[in-house]
Amino acid sequence: MPHPQDLEGFGVEIENYTIKDRNDWLFHVNSPSEVFKAQPTYFLSEWSFIIIASISLIHAFIVGGRWKYLWLGCYLHGLTTELVSFWMPDIDNYWHSQTTIMMLGRRLPFHIPLIYPSFMYHAAYMVAHAKLPRWAEPMAAGLMEVLIDLPYDIMAVKFVHWTWHDTDPNIYDRHYWVPWNSYYFHLTFGTAFNFALAFWRRKITGNDDKDQASSPGKEVLCAVLAGLCGMPGGVLQFLFLYHPLHDTLGIHTENCVITIVVVYFLIVWMADRSPEAKAYRHKDQRLHWSVALVVFNMVLHYGLYLGMALFGSPQSEVSIGLHERPGPCDEKTKVYTAIGGELERRTFLCTRDYDEGYFDFHCLPGGQPVSDGKEWYTICGTPFPNRAEYISVITLVCTIAAVVFYNLLARSSRTLYHRKITTKRKKLN
Repeated sequence: MPHPQDLEGFGVEIENYTIKDRNDWLFHVNSPSEVFKAQPTYFLSEWSFIIIASISLIHAFIVGGRWKYLWLGCYLHGLTTELVSFWMPDIDNYWHSQTTIMMLGRRLPFHIPLIYPSFMYHAAYMVAHAKLPRWAEPMAAGLMEVLIDLPYDIMAVKFVHWTWHDTDPNIYDRHYWVPWNSYYFHLTFGTAFNFALAFWRRKITGNDDKDQASSPGKEVLCAVLAGLCGMPGGVLQFLFLYHPLHDTLGIHTENCVITIVVVYFLIVWMADRSPEAKAYRHKDQRLHWSVALVVFNMVLHYGLYLGMALFGSPQSEVSIGLHERPGPCDEKTKVYTAIGGELERRTFLCTRDYDEGYFDFHCLPGGQPVSDGKEWYTICGTPFPNRAEYISVITLVCTIAAVVFYNLLARSSRTLYHRKITTKRKKLN
């Protein structure tokens, strides 16, 4: 590993980072070699998602039907969610590290919106093989999305691929430094998106059959509407459970997440007790070769984060870029919730009293923290407190995922792909 002081921009502190021009604000390309030297695992994660998203789009065109429009809707949902999060102060509570391609004033890595189809497309495609009722399938897809997200969330934050606001009450409760609300978010937003997509397809095209696509214009419109509705639909699921329990009654977010996961799982389980005949694979029905693309993507995804747990060195990762601005420890800002509640968080990062154990300033000269008022600075990853624990957790997630994916793809209905029916014309004599 290179010495941190050899990294471009190491130790530089900037109060207000300036952008050259509009094009530079929209897209900025960093040196891939510099990104890799500073954060090798983030470089690998970035390009793994670009590869996974690209292969999943190819897969969508191969299997035909409406799957390519699902992919588009997932991407638009991700883009909408990220943009709204940056532009609403009450939920602007995380900062991505710098990657090869950055967008929107260095706030949004190019690959981040691609994470949504990387997770949601595969979740929806695999769950569709179970042939669940339309009232249960979106919840199953949301649960599957959480299963795909787990190793990414746990390992990426440990390797400072991004940082969270230190005292925001909505993300204060953590699981391996991952806010419990991140899991709640993936479950509810994924569920809402799939509900919305099926709803708009029925309203606009007359059916929600995944095999038969309507006109491109109608299908794109459904994808756009679902992409826009996924976030508000997800927020609605925070209103009836999370905010009353957490904000009003002071219940730990872990309990809220376990509650909604169990409720949705029971709904899916009950729906699966009376499966349709087409939910079973006949003995003469073989897997379509396109399944190999899904399997490859999942092996690449889980393999990368298991590899990070086995061989990675988070203490060697250095994040140089935009982070939570440090400042006075006693200054507070109001946070307004979706049910009209009023919470509170520190306005600035208090460098002498913060609780984000996945980063510190040990790699800087003298281990001195950043000066107050700076938004662009350097932070350093920290060692595993217990590598074996991380390995065991990620291995468990990988094992569960392998069993679930195998049963969905190989032991449920026939492989989902659109079979074109051709008719032979009789030659007239």
